[in-house]
Amino acid sequence: MKENIHPKYMETKVTCGCGNTFMTRSTKPELKVDICNVCHPFYTGRVKFVDTAGRIEKFKNKFGGKYGKKA
Repeated sequence: MKENIHPKYMETKVTCGCGNTFMTRSTKPELKVDICNVCHPFYTGRVKFVDTAGRIEKFKNKFGGKYGKKA
């Protein structure tokens, strides 16, 4: 293996949008995620609609309500 070409592998703090934090290892010192195993519907059994950052509004603004309509 070549010397000094790989990024440094370090302890990483992962922070979820729900407030949960845990430690893992990565090449970045800190990661922020939108959803984790504590708040994911598959693990919790609760249905939760995730619309972080207004994805639906962004879509509507981008296409202006003209998407799917014939001219």
